[in-house]
Amino acid sequence: MKFWKYCLIVLMIFANLAFAQPSFADRPKLSKNPDYIEVTKAIKKLSQVKDAQTQLEGLTPEETQKKIDELEFQKYALETGINWGQCDNQTGKTIAVYGKNPNEEENEDYLYDNGLYFLADGQATRNNWDCDGFYLPNDAKLVGLTPDQQVEEFTEPVAIKIADGNRLTIKRNPETDAIEVNVPNVQIVKANDVNWFIPNVSQALIDTRVPNAPTENS
Repeated sequence: MKFWKYCLIVLMIFANLAFAQPSFADRPKLSKNPDYIEVTKAIKKLSQVKDAQTQLEGLTPEETQKKIDELEFQKYALETGINWGQCDNQTGKTIAVYGKNPNEEENEDYLYDNGLYFLADGQATRNNWDCDGFYLPNDAKLVGLTPDQQVEEFTEPVAIKIADGNRLTIKRNPETDAIEVNVPNVQIVKANDVNWFIPNVSQALIDTRVPNAPTENS
């Protein structure tokens, strides 16, 4: 009788190991996450500047610490496993955003890492759908990426890339009509920097597109 009880206990243990979700399963290595690498580098650079009591790009020590705090918060979001970003359009116009192509795995001939989707004014992309950034039309200007709030114009097509774990709010400055964003460490990327489709078109052409980005209301 004891032998059969012993066998039953052993079988229960093996069944539990076979079918239960392993709590010790390996998490994706953060050291290979490009967003985590960039955020970590930015924190290290700003911390060195702060420790040396010098200024970077016109930042005061207080502004430097604020940026460090914001980046530490982003780093924490990545460490807790948030692997998607969100885009919120408050520009008054349709914008083009970048996200994963749902048919990418089925279509081996898909040329780009991200698809280009259109997000209507007042809409935000859906939770868990990874918005990696947005396209800046060739007649648009950008403001707010420098401490002196300088308006920037670009002579070639660019996109704005964000790290995972961020909710990017895109607005239009009423005084300059320039695009402004709320995330401090966005990246300006060109076609040779990332495998994205970055066209050379105006806002007027973007306005003609039917919104098709997955949103919170869809």
